[in-house]
Amino acid sequence: MKHLDFRQPSVGAYVRLDDLLGLRFASRELQLTPRQLSQSQMSGGVRTRFRGRGMEFEEVRHYQAGDDIRSIDWRVTARTQVPHTKIFREERERPVMLMLDQRAPMFFGGQHCFKSVLAAHVAALMGWAALDNNDRIGALVFSDQEERDIRPKRSRHTLLSILQAIQNFNLQLKSPLSPANKITLAERLSDLRRIAKPGSAILIISDFHDLDSACDEQLYQLARHGDISLLHVSDPLEMRLPDNLRLTVSNGQQRRTLDTRNRTFTRLYQQEYSSHLEHLQTLAMQLALPLLNISTDQAALTQLQPLFGKQSCRR
Repeated sequence: MKHLDFRQPSVGAYVRLDDLLGLRFASRELQLTPRQLSQSQMSGGVRTRFRGRGMEFEEVRHYQAGDDIRSIDWRVTARTQVPHTKIFREERERPVMLMLDQRAPMFFGGQHCFKSVLAAHVAALMGWAALDNNDRIGALVFSDQEERDIRPKRSRHTLLSILQAIQNFNLQLKSPLSPANKITLAERLSDLRRIAKPGSAILIISDFHDLDSACDEQLYQLARHGDISLLHVSDPLEMRLPDNLRLTVSNGQQRRTLDTRNRTFTRLYQQEYSSHLEHLQTLAMQLALPLLNISTDQAALTQLQPLFGKQSCRR
């Protein structure tokens, strides 16, 4: 059985479950670690790197300067007439939610693989890395008209269910043209707000082709209560058209010729894509969200390592 070469770009128009399972070996080079340690004063034995605090009660002791006033145990304080505070041990694990876009515009690729395939491989790598870190792993996988949400659990069975859902959604793709009654990214983000628990690490894997002001608002609300990472999937052909060629494109019913020798046309095309990318970059900067651009012409593992590689985490 032939498996993926982790150091080579992904290939093909569809994913194979065997490949998603095989990525568990490559994921050992990754670690899901946010940028900063939590500044909470109520640290447990291992200070969490994630937002929020665990609710595992440890003890009650005398109030000390610097303790969070919200943690004062008023019953004990009233009984003893001495201020007491509750001590909590912060959780060592967190929910990790993968939000994976498998809509029609992801069914596109110019050379090695389709964006939908690369996105699926990225999701599998991050899922295996989360499980290896003893985090609870869940997902929201969606197409233009359907979605499947799997609530976070720390179990291999849950991750296998996620990988199976990814394959099922991927195999349903037939065309890069969105249907008329498609559900937008903003609506999916609204669903994610309902599903994701506060303090979750959320990885959104998409080409963000329909990013708009409604998406901006949903991401702002998500970022208030979780650690969001944006993984932008792209293909070199959509970023820049080849020079001096006449390209024939079709939607299955009609054909059209694109003349890339026309400088005005190519300039307008480039400006439109650049404007889309600038919107995404500006939003990520405003919300202080890490943004990682991932292209189909490079290996998924290689592109994830600058942000999620274990060596970069230690640095």
